[in-house]
Amino acid sequence: MCTGLPRTACPLRLFALCILLSHAAAYFGLTGREPLVFLPGPFANEPPNSKAHLKQCEQMTLTRRQKRLCRREPGLAETLRESVRLSLLECRYQFRNERWNCSMDGRGSLLKRGFKETAFLLAVSSAALSHALAKACSSGRMERCTCDDSPGLQHREAWQWGVCGDNLKYSTKFLKKFFGQKRVSKDLRAQIDAHNINVGTRAVKSGLKTTCKCHGVSGSCAVRTCWKQLSPFQDTGHLLKYRYDTAVRVHTVTNSATGETELASPRRHSNTGPRLRPTELVFLEESPSFCRPSRYSPGTAGRPCSKDTSCSSLCCGRGYNTALHLTTISCHCQVRWCCHVECQTCLREEEVYTCKKH
Repeated sequence: MCTGLPRTACPLRLFALCILLSHAAAYFGLTGREPLVFLPGPFANEPPNSKAHLKQCEQMTLTRRQKRLCRREPGLAETLRESVRLSLLECRYQFRNERWNCSMDGRGSLLKRGFKETAFLLAVSSAALSHALAKACSSGRMERCTCDDSPGLQHREAWQWGVCGDNLKYSTKFLKKFFGQKRVSKDLRAQIDAHNINVGTRAVKSGLKTTCKCHGVSGSCAVRTCWKQLSPFQDTGHLLKYRYDTAVRVHTVTNSATGETELASPRRHSNTGPRLRPTELVFLEESPSFCRPSRYSPGTAGRPCSKDTSCSSLCCGRGYNTALHLTTISCHCQVRWCCHVECQTCLREEEVYTCKKH
């Protein structure tokens, strides 16, 4: 049951999301006063129109209010699980060539610290949940929401033309209600977490585009219907990875006017912009190298790498092993009448590089 991650990692921590997955099940967690949320596997034997969602809601460790909301919305439990899948796959993809590759090992310890990686995890998790909820509304998987409120487009018309907009407005509103987001805490770590979580939701919002479709004789566009549509989540992942690469280390200062401690960036006394930009990820402490096994990661030994691009950095100066592998490929393909392609199977020898242990 998500060992290693405390229920109250920081007082009043807001909406802190993490992913703790095992081979048997998926975990979707909050840190703060909210309890950890357990996301069970799908109920394969349940028919689509059954009350399977009630079982899923009961198996999640939620507050009474959250369970009540979950039971009211049959599509919510499945949407939470979809957001876990999105965030995990995107995290692994974006960091596939990095020393820290979004490994599940050490995830609990990592989330207790103020590293750049922690900032990315919070941002990509909140982004995935915002994205999944908005998509669930437009696809009809949520009963209490539908298409976005595009002006001049009735919901029935939207379904008729297949142009149901992604309802990010409802997604944002529902998340605040579901997690009971309150005013910003005075706890510094909670402020950082809340900031990075908001970076994730802003990244999703920045990918909301207006798409239009023409109707009329021979595509004359006599009538045009427009709606809001989210970018593919991989676009959001690319943006958040850029935010990670350009993340800003913050420190604490005392506000002379109020006497309260607050966050500040190195640009605080410069003329280049605000103290903390709402679109940039922030962190408190430098990350470990992730080269060797530690409480935060399994290290890079044995990781595959590219000889020309990533082995030098990924292997941390230890060098790499070279091995020859035989792989099968399709070759000598020909188009046959009519209408298929016939190929032979060929063996190809490939060099595979993996980082050394020592």
